[in-house]
Formats: sequence, C-alpha cells, structure tokens
Amino acid sequence: MQLHELKRATPNKTAKRVGRGGGRGKTSGRGTKGQKARAGHSIRPDIREQLKKIPKLRGRGIQGLISIQNKPLVVNVAALNAAFAAGDTITPSVLVERGLVRTPKKSAPVVKILGDGELAKKLNISGCVVSASAKTKIEAAGGSVA
Repeated sequence: MQLHELKRATPNKTAKRVGRGGGRGKTSGRGTKGQKARAGHSIRPDIREQLKKIPKLRGRGIQGLISIQNKPLVVNVAALNAAFAAGDTITPSVLVERGLVRTPKKSAPVVKILGDGELAKKLNISGCVVSASAKTKIEAAGGSVA
C-alpha cells in the first residue's frame, strides 16, 4: 500500500447548499411564493398586532389621571390637630381650602383620614372615609364622625 492509495474509513460530508441551482429544484424546499419563501423573513408576533390596534394616549397630564383614578387622598390625624381649632367641622372641601389636600380638579376629592399621630381637639368630620384607628382617636377626643 502506497501513501497515495490511503482512503478515509468514512468520506467527508458537505452540507447541501439549498437554492443555488440543481439538487432541490424550483422552490428549493421553501414551499411556494411569498414572505416565507424569501431570505431573512420575519413575521411579527400576534401580540404586536393587538398592541398596534390600541389607540395611543397622547397629551399632557394623562399619566396623573390614570394613577389617581380611584385612590382616596390621605390625611393623618396629626395634620388635622395642627390645622384646625377645637369644634371645627371638617369636610373634603374644607381640607382643599386649607391646603391639606391637593386635587387636580375643582371638585372635592375622596379623602381618607388615617390614625397616624395624636389628636387633642374635638373635631366633627363629615363626608370623609375614616380608618378604624382614626375613628377611635377622634371619638376619644370628644369629636364625631358622620
């Protein structure tokens, strides 16, 4: 046996080049015509089609309106003790006037009173949502919740 007579046990395998003439014929294994038959084709995911149909929220101030839609504005008992005199009646509109609550609209907002801090004055509260701890502190000071 000579050096030029040596052969590999398994022959080299070369990958078949599809779509370069001969071997696979007309469509080169890509089916028929159209987007999927082209090189570098990419199809949008289904979720993108749905996102494109949703209208854009344009304009200034839209983010703020969405975030505070149903949340009540919070005021603590300690802030009421500092801002009001004994015997005052507290409503959401009065809280807006005194500057304890800021609202983007002219109408009175939904206000919730929480029980953080101490209360030493008799206050009458109406038209506000009141937490259980705030209610006990208000009633202990001689006030009322309506």
